[in-house]
Amino acid sequence: QVQLVESGGGLVQAGDSLRLSCTASSRKFTPYTMAWFRQSPGKEREFVSAFTWAGGNTRYADSVKGRFTISRARAGNTIYLEMNSLKPEDTAIYYCAADMLGTRNYDYWGQGTQVTVSS
Repeated sequence: QVQLVESGGGLVQAGDSLRLSCTASSRKFTPYTMAWFRQSPGKEREFVSAFTWAGGNTRYADSVKGRFTISRARAGNTIYLEMNSLKPEDTAIYYCAADMLGTRNYDYWGQGTQVTVSS
């Protein structure tokens, strides 16, 4: 069983930056895609960004394109979400997820990390 652990959330002001991290517990961790999702109170969970583990291809939601960057650590099983120019509407719990087979059905989820952006 793989565990994903997120960190890096916090309370910031609009315009600030944060970097989220997500680390997988398994040494032999070879997902097809790693992704970040977020959920705000009263809203459905939404896709934020994804990273293809082997090829390094990236995808972003339109709402974060140009402000957020997803990347993978050179060594180890960690992905990052660099968030710049944060807006109050970015406030949410951010979850990382792993799609092991490339089906876009995410097999593993982290517990989430809270990001709050004040205006």
